[in-house]
Amino acid sequence: MKHLITLLLLLNLANFATAQGKPDSIYSEVLQEKRLLNVILPPEYKPGLKEKYDVVYILDEGNIEIFSQVHRYTKGMGFIPEVIVVGVINVDRTRDFTPTVMKRMPESGGADKFISFFKQELIPYINKTYPTNGQNILYGHSLGGLFAIYTMLKDPTIFSTYLAAEPSLWYDSQYTNKLAIEKLTTFSQPDQNLFISSTKENIKMMGISTMDSILEITPLNNLTHKTVIYENEHHGSVHLKTMYEGLKFVYDGYNLQGKNIDHHPMNGIVLKNKPYTIQVNTSFPEFRYTTNGIEPTSASPKIEKVNSFTGPMKLIIKSFSEGKYEKTVTGNFVLEKPPVPVAKPKGYISGGLSYTYYEGAWKILPEFKTLKPIKSGIAGKDFNLTKLPSKNHFGLVLEGMLEIQKEGYYVLSIASDDGSKLYFSDKLIIDNDGFHGSQSSHSFLMPLKKGFYPVKLEYFQSTGGADIKLKYILPGESKPVDIPLDRLYNAPH
Repeated sequence: MKHLITLLLLLNLANFATAQGKPDSIYSEVLQEKRLLNVILPPEYKPGLKEKYDVVYILDEGNIEIFSQVHRYTKGMGFIPEVIVVGVINVDRTRDFTPTVMKRMPESGGADKFISFFKQELIPYINKTYPTNGQNILYGHSLGGLFAIYTMLKDPTIFSTYLAAEPSLWYDSQYTNKLAIEKLTTFSQPDQNLFISSTKENIKMMGISTMDSILEITPLNNLTHKTVIYENEHHGSVHLKTMYEGLKFVYDGYNLQGKNIDHHPMNGIVLKNKPYTIQVNTSFPEFRYTTNGIEPTSASPKIEKVNSFTGPMKLIIKSFSEGKYEKTVTGNFVLEKPPVPVAKPKGYISGGLSYTYYEGAWKILPEFKTLKPIKSGIAGKDFNLTKLPSKNHFGLVLEGMLEIQKEGYYVLSIASDDGSKLYFSDKLIIDNDGFHGSQSSHSFLMPLKKGFYPVKLEYFQSTGGADIKLKYILPGESKPVDIPLDRLYNAPH
């Protein structure tokens, strides 16, 4: 318990706070009773978003709070994605988690009914009610871990992953281990994962060493499994390490940056004989690339953090890992006449772009020119989205001139919550439209000469957080910076 309290305090100090659960319930015809649920949705979730999530079903309500904190920490470190957590509140855990009836436990033996409850009622209800993607994970401890492994053997179609913290495989003379010998020889459900943990002192008594031996000697092409033994832990303290290491096992190959394969610029206009630089976050998965539009293989060259290219190309970057989270992105860099600078327009003054403010409920950017503006002004040093008349359901058009004082390649970027588009010299160069949460920046490369260039940024905010950022990377530099206000000019009013 001392270890448990210490780590929970550390998690809180690290500001990985537990998400608030949403109480829910379902009446089960199979079990003939009402079952209470605690559903924890991702913090950035908004109704109407297209994003869908894996679901982790947690057995025993005492595990829900611990799991949510471990998940927030592990996700915050970039090892795993957001998930939906469904805590299944106990009614009679002995009845629900045990596969057979034992005389000294007359209420036992209801696991088959509980499996039917998950398959026929609970999971369909969760899939109908919440934004799920069909990938289901089951976490259980002790008898709950026994139920997880028993479920995998009886019906592996329900879940793709099973996390069993010191499962009670001793139950009924190791009934489930005997079942494993029978079932695993014909195990054919693809892409299954099993993570089992045990304390050093309990591994034999709990029947876990027997299960581990069965898994090791049985040829398995469709089940990835791992058994870990923790020293200096006891039956009640294995939760934290099992949850943390189990999640990393399940999502091997995933990372927050690797999911998006963060590379800048993403697209652009290039000159025939002038090299340009592309930066890639290579902190986690191995990235390989091609420049001819053909999918990279493990034999393709490895992309570095900073890369120099010359001429047009269709760049494809792919991450490679032992897990299922291989990702691919593309970038088009074309030979095209770059924008032509103009002389400073008469009457324009520096200090920021002009803005026009609109109100309306949109899920994509509207045709602003057909709408009546409510307010206008200068997006200067005192401009802030929080000072606008409404915090939700509004749109902005910011436009004016950008002054370029040094010739070379520039990378322009925008990041927004919700949708945005960037026009440069009347050409749409970045399209980040749509109803979405805060995302990494979208970027575009352009060779520019000294002079002035028309720029227009369209943005809309629906609900939740509001954010819009316009930055650039200067020639010869590597980090994006806010475009100085004295380089942005607005039209005379």
